[in-house]
Amino acid sequence: MTASMTAFARHGGDGEWGRATWELRSVNHRYLEIALRLPEELRGLEAAVRERIDRYLKRGKVDCTLRFEGPTTIAPTLTLNLELARQLSEACGRINAMMDSPANASATDILRWPGVIAIQAPDIEALSAAVLALLEQALVIMVEVREREGGRLRMLMEQRCAEARARVTALRAQLPSILENIRARWLARIEEMLQSTPSLDAGRLEQETAMLMQRLDVAEEIDRLETHIDEVLRVLAKEKVAGRRLDFLMQEMHREANTLGSKSAHVDTTGASVDLKVLIEQMREQVQNIE
Repeated sequence: MTASMTAFARHGGDGEWGRATWELRSVNHRYLEIALRLPEELRGLEAAVRERIDRYLKRGKVDCTLRFEGPTTIAPTLTLNLELARQLSEACGRINAMMDSPANASATDILRWPGVIAIQAPDIEALSAAVLALLEQALVIMVEVREREGGRLRMLMEQRCAEARARVTALRAQLPSILENIRARWLARIEEMLQSTPSLDAGRLEQETAMLMQRLDVAEEIDRLETHIDEVLRVLAKEKVAGRRLDFLMQEMHREANTLGSKSAHVDTTGASVDLKVLIEQMREQVQNIE
């Protein structure tokens, strides 16, 4: 199913470990580019987070933010390193004995020393598993949003393809009369030239006319345009990651429409070329958002 690269998803949950909320934003990008914002205590999850995003998304610039709050209902457990505190107290006493005007260290001073107080850390494995599970749920939501938007993009693309096909089909039906009109005008001009300059080689002019008509024949361009339209519709219907393929097809269609215009010697062919380039440009703008 065709998916857009533009989407937003938010999902959160809570437990004994606290509360976590994921926010995911994605916009169009040539490749998959991930920007993470994780709290310091969960920085070690970066590799796992990237792996999961890569599993669900293939293209787009993705901003991924985790907001985490620790438990507020459970009082933190403090552990005192009494042996370290005793050693610090004795060290302070020995240093005070060496000084003329000692300043006695208070209990607060000793408690500030690194390692004297330890706060029991949460179960990081359980926390990590819960947070990653929430991320997967957020990614499922994002994929659903991208596919819904992709469905709308696919509908717009199919409408433009239908209009392009109708324009190409109409031009194909007009082509014989267009070529005959060009040929008649050119033969009339040759007749005038022969009347004014009898020495001109009529056979040579006839050969030049045939070569000109061959150069102005746009049947091959029409065939290729129809083939490209068929391929666009096939890619939209069958391929999930279709953006790059569609972008290539838009380039090819634009080239054929340009050739159609450059070979034009009739107002109908020129008009068809302009109309097709407008439709192709509209499709190309939509393709920029397709994964």
